[in-house]
Amino acid sequence: MRASVLRDGRMVYRDDVPEPVPGPGQVLVGVRACGICGSDLHFAAHGAEVVALSNELAQGGGMDLDLNRDVFMGHEFSAEVLEAGPDTETHPPGTLVTSIPVVLSAKGVEPIVFSNTTLGGYAERMLLSAPLLLAVPNGLDPKHAALAEPMAVGLHAVNKSGIDSGEAALVIGCGPIGIAIIAALRVRGVETIVASDFSTKRRELARQMGAHQTLDPAQGSPFDSVRPAVVFEAVGVPGIINDVMRRARRGSRLVVAGVCMQADTVHPFFAIAKEITVQFSNAYTPEEFGESLHALAEGHIDVAPMITGEVGLDGVGAAFDDLADPERHCKILVTP
Repeated sequence: MRASVLRDGRMVYRDDVPEPVPGPGQVLVGVRACGICGSDLHFAAHGAEVVALSNELAQGGGMDLDLNRDVFMGHEFSAEVLEAGPDTETHPPGTLVTSIPVVLSAKGVEPIVFSNTTLGGYAERMLLSAPLLLAVPNGLDPKHAALAEPMAVGLHAVNKSGIDSGEAALVIGCGPIGIAIIAALRVRGVETIVASDFSTKRRELARQMGAHQTLDPAQGSPFDSVRPAVVFEAVGVPGIINDVMRRARRGSRLVVAGVCMQADTVHPFFAIAKEITVQFSNAYTPEEFGESLHALAEGHIDVAPMITGEVGLDGVGAAFDDLADPERHCKILVTP
């Protein structure tokens, strides 16, 4: 079977991956589309650090992962049901489905994120758990259905903020997560959505996805133009959190959705003096995943503008390189 795997920090094409066999409660699916996530790019560049920090967080019980072996990835996917495992009731073959990226097995809950053994969406076929499958409704394009996962990340950040429709929001960073936050804010009915990014192309995309105003931080701090009640940080670069706390108005709420892989320094005085609330946001709930899927299927969110490229399994390595240029791409889909 064909797949693209991470090997020595690079995505490598393989055509000799063993076929997955569904066990009880599992379903074999054929991958229709899989988005390349920023966390995959982070892991390719900082895999050893991610493993070390995860293990430290879990006090030694974290990621069971050997970076000297091939790593399977791909967690933003849609797929077609092919075959059910023994004694497993599920959707009929041919049904287009998606799922939160975990699979249940005799070993427990296995995340479909980074693994030496659990296949992800950068493969022709993979295993999913029948109880977790969501049928894709309303004839939604499988390429769009694959983006229910990153859109759920944005929805979760918005839910964490507790923002009201009458409050102004500033989104710093208009990569895929910032764009997902903007889309969720628009669906929430927020009346003032401001987006800030150095990239002209990403600012244009932010407007397409629902931002009412876009700002170029090269022309001055966005806080010179807007006084938001809620700030969403979606960049993940050291220094931004501290800068937000220094510039934001008293009583602001800061939601950190950007994943920073370096140590960062903040001056608590700024946040204390202005009583700023800081909330870190990660992933989503199963309910938010389902809500995002239905928002796409019902036309509340159109992710077509986000999709800026499409590659086969043999093109994943080049796509990882291309995504480093924000003027070229937002989201590249892998279509096996």
